[in-house]
Amino acid sequence: MQLPVKISYRGLEKSDQIDNLVLEYAARLEKFCDHINRCDVAIEQTNHTHHKGNPYRCRIDVTVARGHELVAREEQMDNGSHAPLIKAIHHAFKTMERELRRVVDKQRRDVKTHADTRSPK
Repeated sequence: MQLPVKISYRGLEKSDQIDNLVLEYAARLEKFCDHINRCDVAIEQTNHTHHKGNPYRCRIDVTVARGHELVAREEQMDNGSHAPLIKAIHHAFKTMERELRRVVDKQRRDVKTHADTRSPK
């Protein structure tokens, strides 16, 4: 299955390198959940902040069959560190992987639930 991915940019130029990176990470999401309906990725660089450097933001919205919508967000500051935009994308997709695992485990009923603990009468 080919996952439909929509990538939008706000405040920075569209880049083929970033597009390929996002598509690669999105393809990895299918390993964790095979019934993803939609994946929207928003990459943003704000420049109206009073903090030092320009923060990069990455937000991922994933819709999974059976009515689940998952959101992962990450923000990295451009303060001379190595590739803050790539780090933001990486961390956002790692967060989404954890969320997908949690939802799939719940759907498969692999999550342990507590037995009904009523006191005997």
